[in-house]
Amino acid sequence: MNYSIETPRLILRQWKDCDYAYFYRMGQCTDVMKYFPGLLNNEQNKALADKFRTIIDTQGWGGWAIELKASRQFIGFSGLHDQPEQFSFSPCTETGWRLSADCWGQGFATEAAIASLHFAFEILRKTEMVAFTASQNKPSLAVMHRLGMDYVQDFDHPALQQDHPLRKHLLYKITREAFQENHGEYGLNQSVRIVQG
Repeated sequence: MNYSIETPRLILRQWKDCDYAYFYRMGQCTDVMKYFPGLLNNEQNKALADKFRTIIDTQGWGGWAIELKASRQFIGFSGLHDQPEQFSFSPCTETGWRLSADCWGQGFATEAAIASLHFAFEILRKTEMVAFTASQNKPSLAVMHRLGMDYVQDFDHPALQQDHPLRKHLLYKITREAFQENHGEYGLNQSVRIVQG
């Protein structure tokens, strides 16, 4: 059974075929992909979206597609991903997001991430969640701060070469208790609706 999540402005849901064309454009956008190793071609974008879709079909949750409630427009993805062994701090479950550039600066990433963390702590009963990004990625780091996450450490991303400019990453975390104390500040504590179906 798949889950979807509704917030005041967003729906986090399973991927649809019609999302792919928009996702392809995101993968080719230099602004969106600025803090990733490179642009993604259509084949790579399809493989990533298919992976998210399969994981959600298998376990009911994962990297959900984000849809604007008002227009039904696909604007990116946000969600949860298990990291059982890749990092020195594994096993862990990370939360992450990637939005179309024309939707930046409107609080959508924070709103979607709060919804994902709400699901992680209330449904999956996680005690701690992590997020990480390249040290240069100030917009994502700002989202982590707005979520109430705390800096843990710097680390070198194992998938990137030693001399890669994005190799240095920053790890943040938040506990269930800290989230419960902080997330009400954003007015979503009574407005996150989790749907099974």
